[in-house]
Amino acid sequence: MSPYTATRRNFLAGALAATATVLIGADPAGAVTRQALTTRDWMGAVPGVTALQRLTIPGSHDSGARYGGPWTECQNTTIAEQLNSGIRFLDVRCRITGGSFAIHHGASYQNLMFGDVLGACWDFLAAHPTETVLMRVKQEYSEEGDAAFRAVFDDYLDNRGWRPLFRIDPSLPSLGEARGKVVLLADNGGLPGVRYADPELFDIQDDYMAEPFGKYPKIEAQFRKAVQQPGKLFMNYVSTAALMPPRWNSDRLNPQVHAFLDGAASGWTGLGIVPLDYPATRSGLVESLIRHNPAG
Repeated sequence: MSPYTATRRNFLAGALAATATVLIGADPAGAVTRQALTTRDWMGAVPGVTALQRLTIPGSHDSGARYGGPWTECQNTTIAEQLNSGIRFLDVRCRITGGSFAIHHGASYQNLMFGDVLGACWDFLAAHPTETVLMRVKQEYSEEGDAAFRAVFDDYLDNRGWRPLFRIDPSLPSLGEARGKVVLLADNGGLPGVRYADPELFDIQDDYMAEPFGKYPKIEAQFRKAVQQPGKLFMNYVSTAALMPPRWNSDRLNPQVHAFLDGAASGWTGLGIVPLDYPATRSGLVESLIRHNPAG
């Protein structure tokens, strides 16, 4: 499917989910309101010169994982719905199959192909050109060589028409340079783009085997580090699969994170990328993260 003829179905499916107003640069009480936008266009309030490293970016962990049972499922909304809700980081896991990328979580196929993910991003960014999407792409449930993975990716770019959607560059851009594009975070040795987990660029907290009581202090510590030692692109995964299924853990962790953001962290900016399981089940959590961004 060429992006030039992509349908609007993904965009329309999620459009009604994005009516919340976000106050960029405001505390929870709205005392420092600078600009009010919806979750669909919140980046429009952030100056274009702002480095991505200085943003607070709500994300979804294992973004396509909606099927396979309680131990596999990490989300209950579509990619389009996530983007409309304010999510701007997608964690995309690809299995090579038949010359294409199928979206997997472990062995579980997620009834979704890479082209479906790209179509949702294309539709969203075409409608909201002030925004950008950061996309981590990694291989899942297959062990093809880097060259084979790159060949399939290049086929999407050049033979299926998706190259105009991407910003493919090894450096992290400013928001202005990234607007209207998907910034590729390459979690595969064969891919171009920003090298995901490069220690010169990233500081990542992703202890996915810590049970919630042990996980939460690591999340809070990473938020504090992002504010105290800015410079790298901080990633702070709230998700964990320890002891209980992701949904159960998110029901414990997401409210704690929300309370910290609206309490001790009120007024902080530049918290980095915050990938979540089931962000839609905690009303106001994504909006709270968005408030922790600089504004003009």
